[in-house]
Amino acid sequence: QVQLVESGGGLVQAGGSLRLSCAASGSISDIYTMGWYRQAPGKQRELVADITRSGSTNYTDSVKGRFTISRDNAKTTMYLQMNNLKPEDTADYYCNANTIVIRPPSIEKRDYWGQGTQVTVTS
Repeated sequence: QVQLVESGGGLVQAGGSLRLSCAASGSISDIYTMGWYRQAPGKQRELVADITRSGSTNYTDSVKGRFTISRDNAKTTMYLQMNNLKPEDTADYYCNANTIVIRPPSIEKRDYWGQGTQVTVTS
């Protein structure tokens, strides 16, 4: 089991910055990939960025060059630094963790979510 707790959301003007944090606890060693998703009102949840255990990162096109995903050395906390925020970034942001547990002959994959944190960008 993995528990995820987000923090750092808030209200900011366009062009401003926020940093989201996601603290992971529990079976951290089973985590393969962590990511940030967002869901705006009336829209589907979408991937914003993710980072693998080895540190490889991936971003959706709309945030490239503005957002940076990272993890601390202990891999217990993930961050999303959001710069040059735009009104279209307004959404609830969710932390996600994928775990893989190999117990031959089975491979167990699980998906965990945080409770979400709200980001509102005003024009």
